Amino acid sequence: TQQGNQTRYTKQYHLSLYLAFRKVLTFSNFGTTPQSIHTQHTQSKTMLQRHHRLFSNLLCLVLTLHQLALTSASTRDTALPLSVVSLKESANKWFSHRWNKARDLVLQEQLVEDYNADYIATASSPAQANRHRRLIALPLTDAFDPPMGIFSHGHVQTGDKLSLPQNFQHAITTNAAEVPWLFKVSRIPPSSSSSSSSDNKSDDNDDMATPPRVEFNNNDKDATDAAASITHHIPAETTLDSVVGGPLDFRAPTSYVFLPLWMMRALGLRPGEIVQVDLITTVAAGTMAKLRPHSEAFAKAISNPQAVLETELRHYSSLCKGSTIAMDYNGQRYWFDVADCKAAPKGESAPYIKVQDCDIATDFLTSREKMLELAKKKRQRQLEKALEE
Repeated sequence: TQQGNQTRYTKQYHLSLYLAFRKVLTFSNFGTTPQSIHTQHTQSKTMLQRHHRLFSNLLCLVLTLHQLALTSASTRDTALPLSVVSLKESANKWFSHRWNKARDLVLQEQLVEDYNADYIATASSPAQANRHRRLIALPLTDAFDPPMGIFSHGHVQTGDKLSLPQNFQHAITTNAAEVPWLFKVSRIPPSSSSSSSSDNKSDDNDDMATPPRVEFNNNDKDATDAAASITHHIPAETTLDSVVGGPLDFRAPTSYVFLPLWMMRALGLRPGEIVQVDLITTVAAGTMAKLRPHSEAFAKAISNPQAVLETELRHYSSLCKGSTIAMDYNGQRYWFDVADCKAAPKGESAPYIKVQDCDIATDFLTSREKMLELAKKKRQRQLEKALEE
């Protein structure tokens, strides 16, 4: 009886190990690159069949090492060869790393899916059920670049377009949203400390709360060279909690959203953190946007920068005050801080404005490079004055 139980447990152990290997290897690259996300989302069955032989070979290798270790350990007079020990430790380390990575990803996906399922179940209408989700944020790369001939071709990072799940395509229809279709991406704050600890929703919100922002090292104050001190990835404001963008496509997996890099930086996100995405229809049309170039090169290299800027702004459905956006011209990338946004009809300042299909004026402010040079000269004058006194 004991021998039969041991055989049955051994078979169960081998089966669980086999399933774990399939899970680990399937998710080993899941979430590392947006291209692999799309590939595994659309061709997961094909990929499993293609790599089934690899899974089996690796499983046989680990089981052989495991059996060899047990056999050697049971024989006191026979020591395990050093090369086999090293290989076994490397395989265990690799397996543990992949296993933990896959486990954390699956748990995070399950947390997001549970929240979204609960929201859908309690929504009052299909229109409401489709317009809100919590999703895992990953950065867009050139793998998402649309084919040549599509308007957004070559502007994945110099636009505000997102790759969204298909439910938001249904949300546009059920909510009768008008062009431009805009989606608000927000950080998830932790639940209020005054809420009861027994509240399950509060606990779930704490689990999905966006971690602290990525800290940017800005050395503008201590920079000796104003041009060298400009760090383009630092947003104009490092306290933004939400940004607005339009859809690039609706091919993202159910629990994921892909954002341009400037959006990831504006929200202080790391790849794989959870954000909240909502379809919004209340963004006012813009009348003016005040932009601060990072460098003087934009005005010097282009004869008519105003016209070029207004042309490149067509790739942005909206603008967000406090963000830092990028534009390409003649193979050169230029960066601008969105200092202020004026909305119709009264021209009041607004956190977001529509740009698409709007008659919007642009105003250039003093470049960040020039401001740093002026600040440096001011500090030098103050230092000289202090030394004279």
